[in-house]
Amino acid sequence: MSLIKSISGIRGTIGGKPGDNLTPLDVVRFTAAYGSLVKDKVGQPKVVVGRDGRISGPMVHTLVVQTLVGLGIEVIDLGLSTTPTVEFAVMNEQAAGGIILTASHNPRQWNALKLLNEKGEFLSAADGQAVLQRAEQAAIEFAGVDELGKIRYDNSYLDKHIKAILNYPLVNASAIAAAGFSVVVDGINSSGALFVPALLRALGVKDVIVLNEAMTGDFAHNPEPLPEYLTGLSEAVVKHRAHLGIAVDPDVDRLCFVNENGSLFGEEYTLVAVADHVLCSRPGNTVSNMSSTAALKVLTRNFGGEYHAAAVGEVNVVSKMKAVNAVIGGEGNGGIIVPDFHYGRDALIGIGLFLTLLADRKISMTALRATYPDFHISKNKIDLLLGMELGPILQTIGKKYADRPQLTEDGLRIEFGDDWVHLRGSNTEPIIRVYAESRSPEAAQQLARQLLQDIQGLV
Repeated sequence: MSLIKSISGIRGTIGGKPGDNLTPLDVVRFTAAYGSLVKDKVGQPKVVVGRDGRISGPMVHTLVVQTLVGLGIEVIDLGLSTTPTVEFAVMNEQAAGGIILTASHNPRQWNALKLLNEKGEFLSAADGQAVLQRAEQAAIEFAGVDELGKIRYDNSYLDKHIKAILNYPLVNASAIAAAGFSVVVDGINSSGALFVPALLRALGVKDVIVLNEAMTGDFAHNPEPLPEYLTGLSEAVVKHRAHLGIAVDPDVDRLCFVNENGSLFGEEYTLVAVADHVLCSRPGNTVSNMSSTAALKVLTRNFGGEYHAAAVGEVNVVSKMKAVNAVIGGEGNGGIIVPDFHYGRDALIGIGLFLTLLADRKISMTALRATYPDFHISKNKIDLLLGMELGPILQTIGKKYADRPQLTEDGLRIEFGDDWVHLRGSNTEPIIRVYAESRSPEAAQQLARQLLQDIQGLV
């Protein structure tokens, strides 16, 4: 299993040989490369570090913090935290950057270093490449004994993040409290088991049931918040007669909901619903990635704004949002980006905005979902095995469908009238993602199946 180095960070499975997996030597090497880049830019920098609840988290966390100390960098150590909370802390501390130790939705054997700049945003492609070059060349100089960095432990950012959400103008805690919601949360044995219930109670939700509450990192199920892994949450919502269920990934930057009858609201519609709430007060432009539902485009145009598609990856969505002055954006995997809060996917601010919308509308989850255009995405993947090259595969598929409109900015997107299919390599796993959308689930599945067969015929 090779290390995966991308705009989403440095990922790998724990153990094995250096250079092949995320070993302690690799953790130190890439941390030192990042820290040296930050130090060259700032001189005497501060860097924020936080981690999710993974089994390997404490080990990786110690290596990262002490490597930064060895470079002469002051470390603000948040300990167990979330990706959006670390991003928020970087801005609040006016730090030079941040490192989040999480492999997001990847299984328990994975971990990663997500690298942030001084704005609390993911590194640019140029800075990311500079980190990789320094790691490769070992062009790093550590500090002498009198210049070693210091560590400041700070466990206040759970409260600070929640307070900022409560003070956000479009979040109405009074309305949420008055609605008397009953909520089931799947904490997936990580940071969400602490942060999400704390936020809900601060918003005035008194009836909170938490599943998979022990923050052991030994995930009770696959941690990606997809329908096939949320059956337990759906059953619990029905059992407890709750108004809704909430699922997040281990680092709490993805968000999806379960309806009162146990059906899925749809992770694609998390962004659509939050955008609906924002656009009601602040009409404007929106952004999502090329693999996200067309429902956001329909909604945005209904409010008189313009929709824009970006390449997949948070840094690409953020760049597009800034370019078009979007008032809301994100990704169809349940990632919400509220630009005047911070430019990062944040499930916590997403919960505050969504519950405000639901309280204001005074309708059920299923009734709210029925107000949006109905599109269906079939999400599939094929393992990219050793020796397989993505480029030639996409070129061959592109030639086969040369008579169809195509976009090649991010993999290959082929349009079939109102339907589309998007083929691309993952930023986080050695796979080819095959997403297709249509007005019915059967048509979307058939379109995806057609392209999967095309790819399998090649490999």
